[in-house]
Amino acid sequence: MNDVNPEDAKIITLARSSRARAGAAEGAAVRDETGRTYAATTVDLPSLKLTALQVAVAMAVSSGAEDLEAAAVVTAGDTARESDVAAVRDLGPKAPVLVAGPDGTLRATLS
Repeated sequence: MNDVNPEDAKIITLARSSRARAGAAEGAAVRDETGRTYAATTVDLPSLKLTALQVAVAMAVSSGAEDLEAAAVVTAGDTARESDVAAVRDLGPKAPVLVAGPDGTLRATLS
């Protein structure tokens, strides 16, 4: 995975697994300040629409996380949406956002 540290590779793998399991367009995962991880996919219901990264951040918040160490999104797109980066920054102002392709190849790191 292109010189990605093992902990970041883990959240990319979790994001890929979530995406594949649900057959979703995107998967995401975040790691909080204690090392706990949260993985999610896009929610697309008539009354609720959230990106995979927004869901992962919400899961971390609802579990009591106070900070994020890193976030990853697996997508066919070239980069993360501004709204996704903003959600990460709300909880983890210094957390890098790793953007990987469906095959797990790291495309970008947004700091």
